[in-house]
Parts: sequence; C-alpha cells; structure tokens
Amino acid sequence: MRTPDAIWAAADLPARRLAGLALNPATPVDLLLRLLADGPLAVRMVLCRDRFLPDAVVDAVVEHPDAYTRSFFARNPHVDPRTRARLLTDPDWIVRAHLADGPQPTGPVVPPLPDDTVVHMITNYEDELLGGFFYRQISTALQGAMPTHPVAKVRLWGTGPWSSLPARTRAALLADPDDEVRERAERNAREEDPEWVESVLPAYSCHGRTDALLHRALSRAVVDGVLTAPAGPEDRRMIAGNPGLPPDVVALLSGDADPEVRREIARRRDLGPAERRALVADPDPAVRRTIARHPDLDPDERAVLATDAEPRVRLSVSVHPAWSEAERSAIDYQVSPQGDFGFHHCSRTPRDAEAVRRDALSGHPLLRRAAAKERALPADLVALLAADDDLGVRVLLAQNHPNPPAGLLLRCFLEYTGSERECLLTRPGFPSESLAVHADDADPAVRRLAARDPGTPAHTVERLTRDPDPAVRAAFARHPNLPGPRLTQLLEDEELVHHAAANPALGGAAIRRLVTSSLPLS
Repeated sequence: MRTPDAIWAAADLPARRLAGLALNPATPVDLLLRLLADGPLAVRMVLCRDRFLPDAVVDAVVEHPDAYTRSFFARNPHVDPRTRARLLTDPDWIVRAHLADGPQPTGPVVPPLPDDTVVHMITNYEDELLGGFFYRQISTALQGAMPTHPVAKVRLWGTGPWSSLPARTRAALLADPDDEVRERAERNAREEDPEWVESVLPAYSCHGRTDALLHRALSRAVVDGVLTAPAGPEDRRMIAGNPGLPPDVVALLSGDADPEVRREIARRRDLGPAERRALVADPDPAVRRTIARHPDLDPDERAVLATDAEPRVRLSVSVHPAWSEAERSAIDYQVSPQGDFGFHHCSRTPRDAEAVRRDALSGHPLLRRAAAKERALPADLVALLAADDDLGVRVLLAQNHPNPPAGLLLRCFLEYTGSERECLLTRPGFPSESLAVHADDADPAVRRLAARDPGTPAHTVERLTRDPDPAVRAAFARHPNLPGPRLTQLLEDEELVHHAAANPALGGAAIRRLVTSSLPLS
C-alpha cells in the first residue's frame, strides 16, 4: 500500500503543479471535477484531503471508482464530519478504515462524527478498524450514554470505564440480556475481587502483572508477596499507588528505602497524620515536593514545607488551596516564565466558578494559569487574564478560550516560542491585517505572518519568495500580491510549484489553460 509521502515523492513537477491548482480557491468547480476525474493520484490526494470541497465535488468523490481517492476524503479535516460520514458504508475496507481513524487534526480537537455514524461503526465495522484514533471521533454525549445505550455493542463499549460507573449502572450491565455485554461486565467485576486477581496474577514481570498491581484489588497474600519476594524491582512502586492498599502497608512504605516508592505513597489521598508527617520530613526533595500538594496537610505541615530549603518544594506548597492570599504571598517561591503552554482537555465536570475566580484573581501565576485554561471564563476575567503580566497565563488563555481576543493571539505568537506555538495561528480570530510590519523579523515564523496580510506590498512578497527559510518561501509563493512574472517563474520551480499554483492571483483563465494543457481530453 502506497503511503501519502510515497505518493507525493513520486509526483513530478507537472503533477505537483496540478495539485497546487486543486488547492487554488480560484479554481472553478468544473476544473476541480476534471482534476478529480483525470488527475494523477497525487493530485486527487491533495484535492480530496487538503481543502474544503463544494457539494458537486463531494458528490463525485463519494462515487469515485478509486478507493484510494475516496480514502483521502475520509480523512479530510476541512469538511464537516457529517460530510465525511457519507462514506460510512463504502464497500472498500481501506476507506472505512480511514473514516474510522479520522483526519489528522489541524487543531487540538477533532470534531466528532455524528452519533448515529459512530453507532453504525461500532455495530457493523470490524474490530480492527475501531482501534487507533477512532475514540477521538466519539462525542462526549455518546460516551456518557454508552453504558445504557439501547444497542448492545455500544453498551459493550460502555463497560470500559467500569470503576467510574454508578452502582445502579453496573448492576444493570451485570444483568444485561446480551451475553457478551454481561460477560464483559462480569469480567470487570471479577477484577475487583482480590481472590480472583490473585488466582490469575502472573508470577513474572509483564503488562498483565503491572496492570493488576497498579489498578486491581489485591489480596493480602499478593501484597505480602510483593513485599517479601517481588517479581521485579518495580513491584513495590506499583502497589504503592494501588488505591486499595491496606493502611499498615501504606505506613510501612512511607518509610521505604526507595524514594520512588515513597513518592508514590505521597500521592495517595488516604494517608494518616503519621505518614504525612514522615513524608513532610523526607530526605528526598522530590518526595517532599509531592506531599506538598496533598489536600489534607495541616497548618504545621504546610508551614514546614513553606520554609523548605528546596525552591521547588516551596513552589509546590505555595499553590495549596488552604492558604489565604496573604499567607501565600509570604512564601519565598519563584515561577519560571518559561514552559510549554498548550491546549488542555477539560474535565467533563467543570470547576466551581468561585474557585476559578479566586485563582484568576490570585497573586500566584500558577493559579492564574490554572484559571486561564477554563473554557467558560466570564468576560471580565478574560479581559483581566489577557492583560496578565505572566506569559504563561496569556498563552494558556489564547490556546484554550473558545473566542480569545485577536490582539492576545498576535501578542502570544510574537512572544511565545514553546510547543504548540503554531496552534495559535489556527485559533478563531487570529488577525490578518497590519502584519506586513513583521516581514523583516529575525524569526522565520514571525516573517511568515506577513503572508497572512493582504496588504503586504508586492515587492516584499517577491523578495520573501527568496527567503532563506523554506516555510517562508512557500507562504509567500501563495500570496495574491506576488508579481506576475515571479509567479510565472515559480510555476516551473521544483520546490515552490505546488504553492505557486495554489496562488489565487493566477485567475480563472490561467488556471483553465494550465489544467487543460496538462490533462488529456476525457
């Protein structure tokens, strides 16, 4: 099977020129249909995968005889998921596989497929097609409805998050009329039976043993076996994080010789006062940094950690929710302005609005950063955090708010150089006006901003098609202000022909001439 990279690598200059024309917003529908019908595979790939398509072209794609061509459309991120769902019952396996796997995301979130489409896939598709990234295309509403869905195969998927299901839902699944659903529910329930887990626990280190020690109900015999005769060096660390660990073992492991074990114990929420005090005084700074986040720390424990010799410990305890703002400000902590500030997937349960407001108004940058990730911030907090003096606060707001201010987006792109910087360009409302002033910036990514400005002068556009940076050259090869002679030149350029052919400055007549001269009459 040919990969997209291999298909593109095999395309010659005329094919790449046609692929650029397929992306050109000035190419009329009849020529798009011609490219779809008669263009080489690389052209059909780009046309079907990399742009929004008019209805007439979508109709032709869905009926196209070539499965590869239809499969590219199945992964198109530029069309509505309901449009891609027209391929739901495609006769070819590769098309259904690509539809289930979904598009390569252009942003942090993939829009979900319609619920009835997902239900059909779960009910009718082969199991191997429903791995990979299929889960990203399931709506939040359908995920929540799966355990009680009227379709048995969907309920089978709903048994997955067993430990988080309400008791009533579990009971219904254990009594489900469908044999497969009931058997899966019974298997999940058995994993909460310590004796059953003990009976199937592998005696050697493997994925199955790791899963059991981390997450399953453990009998006392299993715990004692790990303490006295572990199968591997990681066994004690694994049980240290198991939520069902007996209190006396929690106490024992809080003094374990391995600091990684003690750190796992410090993450637990069932620690008694004695264990907490021991971990607060632990010689390993990483353990103290972990226990500093424990919600049940008493005032004395917090006071000890607030004056710890290790700066990262003081920083960790400084965000504890029990402090007043005055107490918090008295702690000697430092927050690095550097870091990676990207998109954060929100919890299904929104945070308390008053807690978010307290964080947003806090003097602590880390708490304001936490508030900036929230999707439902009121307008006054959006305005406040958009003007925050901390870079992380501003970028997190820009990356996560559904409608960030345009000025904030531009400012963040200019100031932030960490991961997911390019995602800022995909946020709604990123400005396009007045960006030509950045054409001579030392940062190539900032120079590229001028390619978004329709007012960038023609001489600047032409100059930047010769920029040392290939991404800058490509961006300006598409700019509509590119002078005609240079555009004509680039249509024969091995590197930039694809981008030049996508330039809307070509106009309908030139595009028609290029297409008809390159494709045989059908």
